[in-house]
Amino acid sequence: MRAITGTRARLVEFARQPTTLAMLVFLPPVAIETYGTAMESFPALTGLNADPITVGRMTGTLFAVAFLAGLIGLFQVISARSGDERLALCGYPRHRLLATRLATMLAVSGIGAAIAFGIFSWRTDVAAPALAFGILVLAGLLYGLLGVLVGTLLPSDLEGSLVLVFLADLDNVLSSDLFDVGSIAEIAPLYHPHALFEAAVLEGTLDGGHLVPALSYVAVLLVAAFVAFVSVTGEEGMLA
Repeated sequence: MRAITGTRARLVEFARQPTTLAMLVFLPPVAIETYGTAMESFPALTGLNADPITVGRMTGTLFAVAFLAGLIGLFQVISARSGDERLALCGYPRHRLLATRLATMLAVSGIGAAIAFGIFSWRTDVAAPALAFGILVLAGLLYGLLGVLVGTLLPSDLEGSLVLVFLADLDNVLSSDLFDVGSIAEIAPLYHPHALFEAAVLEGTLDGGHLVPALSYVAVLLVAAFVAFVSVTGEEGMLA
């Protein structure tokens, strides 16, 4: 019950931030159309599995979902530095504090993914809508956890946001197969979600060869996020 109450409080806190709400609404359509238009104006590229504008919109959708989720993760860990540290010192279990932060991040990221997917599917035919949406949520979770790590290293809204913009944009370039960068692309966080999303959109299939690595990436980041969360909330709180 306390975890539900804590999550509700985080969501109310988020809803009171007009700038973040505006980004949640306006970033997806801008990113999707910008990427799509940019790709449409490119000269013919070899190796694409769909027409350039569709590839651009898929890339823009993933960028919007990833960046928004990363921002939420960033803001959650920055906020935790003050409030959650005091709660941990009072004996509130850290794993429960982290759970409320992650639940908030997942809920807001899911809303962002729904908005982005709604815009994308309105302009593009999607072979497996439910599967494609689930993969977007997975990509959002992955980048939300990355946002937690960025917020631990750079406890500043501005600096952390700039790093996330650069990271998500570069990640998209490496993951989209627009350029032949060799095996280095496979270490990009969005490489496997991008392949999964493309397969779901174009073929309606789930590519198992990319699903396991994507889930493994999330598992590793989840452990790292817990360690990072403990580091910013002090060392005296109880873990159970």
